[in-house]
Amino acid sequence: MRRVLLAEDDRFLRKAAEARLRQVGFTVLTAADGEEALRLARTESPDLVLLDLIMPKVQGFEVLEALKRDPATAAIPVIVLSNLGQEQDVQRAITLGAAAYFIKAHLSLHDMAKKVEEMLGSGTA
Repeated sequence: MRRVLLAEDDRFLRKAAEARLRQVGFTVLTAADGEEALRLARTESPDLVLLDLIMPKVQGFEVLEALKRDPATAAIPVIVLSNLGQEQDVQRAITLGAAAYFIKAHLSLHDMAKKVEEMLGSGTA
């Protein structure tokens, strides 16, 4: 089964997104802050990371930068999920190596799961 690391500090959104991803067949690892996200990405080698930008301990931009700088995690695709909708935030994330950027307010859990499936193939593959 494909493994997704979901780094999101909002407990409700984290639980809802985790349930949706499991429903379509993915194994989901969760992190409530940037520090935990980095640790899990390095120790668990997920197939994809869903990353919030505004998180406790280590901000998402720093997590993204660290993941892309580390040869062990550089190849893991990162999809940013954020409420930061300014063009410069989107550009910064893409420049740092994000594969996609979604603004949470405009994203349904169905669309999020669909994008993960597009990038990785179905969870049961």
